[in-house]
Amino acid sequence: MPLKEKIVAGKFIILGEFEPPKGADFDSFVKDANLVKGRVDALVVPEMANAVLKASSLGGCACLESEGMPSVFQVCCRDRNRLALQADILSAAALGVKNIMAVNGVETRFGDHPQTRTVNDLNLIDLIETVQTLCQGKDLAGVELKGIPSFSVGSTIDAGAAGNLLDIEMEHLEKMLANGVDYLITNPVFDLRRFEQFVKRVDTSKIAVLPTVLLLKSAGMARYIDRNMRGITIPQDTIRRIQKAPDKVQECIRIAGETIKQVKKMGMAGVLVSTVGWESKLPSVLNEAQL
Repeated sequence: MPLKEKIVAGKFIILGEFEPPKGADFDSFVKDANLVKGRVDALVVPEMANAVLKASSLGGCACLESEGMPSVFQVCCRDRNRLALQADILSAAALGVKNIMAVNGVETRFGDHPQTRTVNDLNLIDLIETVQTLCQGKDLAGVELKGIPSFSVGSTIDAGAAGNLLDIEMEHLEKMLANGVDYLITNPVFDLRRFEQFVKRVDTSKIAVLPTVLLLKSAGMARYIDRNMRGITIPQDTIRRIQKAPDKVQECIRIAGETIKQVKKMGMAGVLVSTVGWESKLPSVLNEAQL
């Protein structure tokens, strides 16, 4: 069932996140994707996450679609002007991609090419509007297209925002709803009680909210995220669990699986499972979550 239809039907959506390679060898990327074929609804291919050079989201999506695996094309404001963005979106449609996710992109100063000039010709809402304009059969210059794309459109939201920042997120949400966004992906969620406070601010009958469940790799990684990543809180009990576990990798997988179960119990529309280089462990996470 296509992602958009599954959202409308109220089915629990399972997305995976697969980083494309830093290079031209896609063999392991495709191999790991085939391990979860039929178990996830689509695989999100990030567009140079954290501003680190890797193969493009469009290239990764093309590989997945050729394997019969539904993909989510991540299109990013940071790196391309409106001409290039429109060209990539049309190319994605021609390659059979049915799902698209609009993101701002992490600032290049945080990546491995900090001297890069950012583009940001369009902001996030402009980009979402551009997708809808193309899906209505015209480009941004008003010229009719030969072949009209059709996408399930998603974007991101900061579930950890507080105070005025949360108010800004809610304003952006209203603009996204007005522009036909079907689903939203949150930043990684570990503290579900805090996440519940965010959910109370969102009318989930109008839009599908998919929290990100991030597979931790160690207690050190968990501590770093908790201390340094804005909007993400990891309970100390979770960190201690990993520290005390005889098999720390298995404990991290167990924690991810338990979080997915809890998210599903909360009645959320679905989940995005991010394995950050451990894509081969996604089947084990799904097993733990009984999916």
